[in-house]
Parts: sequence; structure tokens; C-alpha cells
Amino acid sequence: MTRPILLLLLVLTLWSCGDQTDQKTEEDAAMTTEAAGDSLRYEQESHLRNIRQLTFGGDNAEAYFSFDNSKLVFQATNPAWGAACDQIYYMSTGGFTGDHPKMLSTGKGRTTCAFFMPGDETILYASTHGEEEACPDAPRTLNGKYVWPVFPTFDIYVADLNGEIVKQLTNEAGYDAEATLSPDGTKIVFTSDRSGDLELYTMNIDGTDVHQVTDSLGYDGGAFFSPDGTKLVWRASRPKTDEDIKVYKDLLAQGMVQPTLMEIYVANVDGSNVRKVTSLGKANWAPFFHPSGEKLIFSSNHHSPEGGRPKFNLFSINLDGTGLEQITFDDVFDAFPMFSRDGKQLVFASNRHNGGTHDTNLFIADWVE
Repeated sequence: MTRPILLLLLVLTLWSCGDQTDQKTEEDAAMTTEAAGDSLRYEQESHLRNIRQLTFGGDNAEAYFSFDNSKLVFQATNPAWGAACDQIYYMSTGGFTGDHPKMLSTGKGRTTCAFFMPGDETILYASTHGEEEACPDAPRTLNGKYVWPVFPTFDIYVADLNGEIVKQLTNEAGYDAEATLSPDGTKIVFTSDRSGDLELYTMNIDGTDVHQVTDSLGYDGGAFFSPDGTKLVWRASRPKTDEDIKVYKDLLAQGMVQPTLMEIYVANVDGSNVRKVTSLGKANWAPFFHPSGEKLIFSSNHHSPEGGRPKFNLFSINLDGTGLEQITFDDVFDAFPMFSRDGKQLVFASNRHNGGTHDTNLFIADWVE
């Protein structure tokens, strides 16, 4: 009896030691992952933990979560991927394998602003490929002014995850783009100049029942729904002086806008109860609702020193304009934030840790309240 008992004790001891070793290995791995994430995080970024870099080179932006939080769809310019100008790609939230992620756009023209449709088997995006296969010219300056092109050949399409166009949702003359989806998957909000100005519109996901939401002079764009689907948040310019109005209209007639003075607005989905949330000056843009629906996260350069290099960081603010808080602290550029649908993660674009290049990469982080 003594020998079997000794053998049993030996086995139990070995098993116990093995379990402790496995546990320690897992803990070490977790600590290593957290340390790597912290190496991408600035010390002041108390709301972010375990930052992971998802792309490495090129110009990557506007990454948005699928309904099940497992995938991201985004736009990228990267000649190494065969994308001379912005094309639409998707990947898992853990990144991609191989030389590049899967392209979902046609590879023709220029694209922008992709978003997952209900079921995560199709995506929404805008493209110029219906009118021109080559990348349209995209000037960044005009007469010394920094500008964004507003291509009149943009229309909104739905494609499957094999990159096949399923449906064209808009066919109006002029700019139709910047489309995003309501949380319940029934409504789309987008920007169009069909009225002669850049306004917000909503429509059903099949392209029917189009309603104009905004009607004030200026660029209304980059809209997103609140978590409960009752409100919209967006960026807007509001030229007031005769000179500013003339500049805005002249640029728009040439298919351009000057995005250097924008503020964040909120309204009900039907356009009622419009509220200006920020009055910070300079460029405040790329807003997105916090999971609580009670505050926003957005990008701003309002804190950049006058005459110095513009610096964009993420900030949060309550819907009533109080409680402004700086979230990121990169020296160059942080923008395009989106919370996962469960509110546990934040994805954003940044110039951080790019080796002094102009590369803008995608990062994902755990969100800490």
C-alpha cells in the first residue's frame, strides 16, 4: 500500500507544479501583452489600456466595428497593397494575416466611409468608380488654403464580403457619401450636395424614403447615430460673414471645402432640436457617441499653439458642452474614434510610433472609464 500512495503523491505533486507553471506562463504572457500595449500608450492616456497596432504603413483611417464586434472595415491608401488611393478593406479586430487585408471595394476610383450592414455579410461605402476608374485628383491646398475634395462622382453602394456590388443606393448628380448605419440597422445617414449645399440626409437601407435633416449653410458631414438611434452627431462649418460665405460657396462650386473651422452638433434624427455642442474654434470633427449616449468623443486641434504645427487629439465632452476632457496625447494626429458596440474597445487612427514617417495607422485599445 505504501508504494501506490507514494506514486499517487508524486503524480499529484507533478500535476500541481505543472498547473502552477502553466498558470505562471499565462500570467507572463498577459503581462507581456499589456506591456506591449502600454508601450503604444502615452502616460496621460488613462482611458486606454492594452493598445494594439493593427496596420503598419500607408494611410489607414475610418475603421468601424461589425455588429458582432469581431471585424473592422476601413479605408486605406497603400501602394504596397495595390491601392494608389483610398480603397475599402476589412480584417478581424486582431489584425490581418498575409501581405494585406482583403479588399472589398472594386479597386477602381476612390472610396470613402465604409460601414457594416445588418448581419455583417455586406458593407456600405461610397465610391467614384461608377464614373471613373482612375483615382481622381485630390488637391489638399488651393490658393494657400487647406481643402478637402468633395467629389461629385461619389455614390453609395452595398457590397458583399467577396467585394461584389450588391446594390447602388444613390444615383443623384453630385456628392453622396459619408454613410453610416443606425444601431437597429434600419436607417442610413449620409451627406449630399443635391440641394446645392452639403447637408445631412437619412434613408432606409434599401435607398428609399430619403429625408433631408439639416438646412443651414455650411458643410454638414461625418454623422453617426446615438446608441439608442434617436439622435445624430456630426461636424459642421457655419460661415457667417459675407467673405466667409463667398469663400465657402466658391470652393464648393469647385468641389472642395475648407475644413479648418468646424464644430460638433447634435440633433434628433428628424433634424429637430439642433444643438451646438462645441465652441472651441479651429477644427473639431470625427465625432462619435460614447456608449452611454450622454457624451461624445471627437478629434480636435483647438489646443494647438497659434502659428505652430496643428496637433489633433481625441477629446470627450458631455452633450451639453460641459466636461471637456483630453483622451489622447500624441504629438501629431489622433482621429476617427469608434467604440465597439459593447463599449469595451475603442478603435482610432493615429500617427503615433510611425518612425517619423507620414504613415497613419489603426490602433485598437481597451476602454477604461
